[in-house]
Amino acid sequence: MKILMVYPMYPDTFWSFKHALKFVSKKASFPPLGLLTVAAILPEDWCKKLIDMNAKKLKDDDILWADFVFISAMSIQSESANEVIQRCKKLNAKIVAGGPLFTSHPEQYQTIDHLVLNEAEITLPHFLSDLNNGSTKHKYTSQDWADITTTPLPLWDLISMKNYTSMNVQYSRGCPYDCDFCDITVLYGRRPRTKSNEQVIAELDALYFTGWRGSVFFVDDNFIGNKGKLKNEILPAIIEWNEKRKHPFFFNTEVSINLADDDKLLQLMVKAGFEAVFVGIETPNEESLLECNKTQNRNRDLIASIRKIQANGLEVQGGFIVGFDNDPPTIFDKLTTFIQESGIVTAMVGLLNAPQGTKLQKRLLNEGRMLSNFTGNNTDFSINFIPQMNSEALMTGYKKILSTIYSPKYFYERVRRFLKDFEPRNHKIFHLDANYILALFKSMFKLGVIGEERIYYWRLFFWSLFRKPQLFPLAIQFTIYGSHFRKVSNTFY
Repeated sequence: MKILMVYPMYPDTFWSFKHALKFVSKKASFPPLGLLTVAAILPEDWCKKLIDMNAKKLKDDDILWADFVFISAMSIQSESANEVIQRCKKLNAKIVAGGPLFTSHPEQYQTIDHLVLNEAEITLPHFLSDLNNGSTKHKYTSQDWADITTTPLPLWDLISMKNYTSMNVQYSRGCPYDCDFCDITVLYGRRPRTKSNEQVIAELDALYFTGWRGSVFFVDDNFIGNKGKLKNEILPAIIEWNEKRKHPFFFNTEVSINLADDDKLLQLMVKAGFEAVFVGIETPNEESLLECNKTQNRNRDLIASIRKIQANGLEVQGGFIVGFDNDPPTIFDKLTTFIQESGIVTAMVGLLNAPQGTKLQKRLLNEGRMLSNFTGNNTDFSINFIPQMNSEALMTGYKKILSTIYSPKYFYERVRRFLKDFEPRNHKIFHLDANYILALFKSMFKLGVIGEERIYYWRLFFWSLFRKPQLFPLAIQFTIYGSHFRKVSNTFY
């Protein structure tokens, strides 16, 4: 069998980092880990080709070459995925589709030859068995959760690593919390399922032996879902591995705010080489946290928790939401002030949306307030339900937040606030890379000479160079991020 695996394009969004990638001459942030793992489940003797459309053009010849075209996508990639499907149909190519987009909305893809939904470890073998017997079905699904201790190593040789700024690893699936707007528990359950020590180390080894050095992102939606196993097994193993290999990687991941409550876990993550964590903070409004069942964020000083994590040497990146039923008219100013005081540089503020299958969607359906399916992008001024707040007031307030926090004055003030108090525990080993040296000079010209922020840029440039020289590369990285955030948000004004 000849299998073409296609990963559709991301639109220009907050997390695409499209404008930032140009500075470092990279094409995408992360490779498609799901498809690389699916490729490893397929028979070893099949011929496999992978095209990540974020890094490479999909040609008709590629589609015509294949016996099957495998497509995996998230909701935010739906527009590109639909275009790929149409191209395949015109060329009479057989399609096998899976991943979050198709699992959440199978009813919209009746014309696809085979939907292999939910977790591939369970459903893909059934499809392969039927294919071998000549009795394939249209849809393969399962209510069971996969045993990810059986998940194979991704086939890294299917991609060109030079196209990406970071590699990725998955340690766990599922989240113990049950926020009503989140579809992670719908897709992966509430009991975190984890890989073994041996698997995690094998995945790090696999990346290491490809020659990769630098950033590795643990894609888990809540890396600390099982704290005991992390502290007793996984992190000590990563620490030992990293020291043995002389620290070739530094790590990022997503966690819940209660990381701040566990000193040992914080210390072990930093010692293991973690440098940044994304935290879903959502809102400083206690009534809105109660509304969305964000129990882990309630009844705590959120600013103090953020500062504690950062004081231990981990940069906190934050996700925020406006549009809750209990949001007061003052929420926009309150959230802006909170973000500035927290010193969170990478602050993603989105509008509340209700993904398929979530408790929020079910409640809004019962209330007759649902309007459409969720696009997967909550930063494009779209909302898929009727909000309690006046829609015009909500959009005006949301726009005000973005135009303030991403403006050079407020953004650079936040960068200074963060860098002033930030003392990373690890001395990152920088591997000399011409692309990153070039990024420095590009930033000096694009931001320091012709950019609207040039005054703020040079103030930060010299302040960090002389006052915090060890953080100078991070300061330049933040200036590039800021440029991206402004361009993305301005697109939707």
